[in-house]
Amino acid sequence: MKIYIGIDPDCEKSGVAKLEKKELILNNFTFFELYEYFILQKDICKFNENEIIGIIEGGWLNKKSNWHSQKNTVIAAKIGKNTGANHETGRKIVEMCEYLNLKYEVIKPTKTKVNSEYFCKLTGIKKSNQEQRDAAMLILGR
Repeated sequence: MKIYIGIDPDCEKSGVAKLEKKELILNNFTFFELYEYFILQKDICKFNENEIIGIIEGGWLNKKSNWHSQKNTVIAAKIGKNTGANHETGRKIVEMCEYLNLKYEVIKPTKTKVNSEYFCKLTGIKKSNQEQRDAAMLILGR
């Protein structure tokens, strides 16, 4: 059986969603918490003869961001810094998957964000944040 783990990279805490047997579990993890989570999931999957597939949102695949259009240069600089940090976190998560010999896919992000009301109707999960919803949307329907 395949276990999908969707990841919306963030330099502070990445959104993580796990889909197993049609059950969706949401979390937010720091980089090293995610590393430990992957090791735990890998051990569980090895015991149960399952396969993990990481689905990582690759914001760096977008050709360009629109933060350049900000009128306030201080705000634009902060957005650019955060965007770059998140992209690098995503690249490091890819490197983590390679190091742990986990299968993965990098998916170009969509422009559509799912709000909590729609997400609740879709999944039945009442409490979620945007990073968790983005991670879940990477793996739902697989």
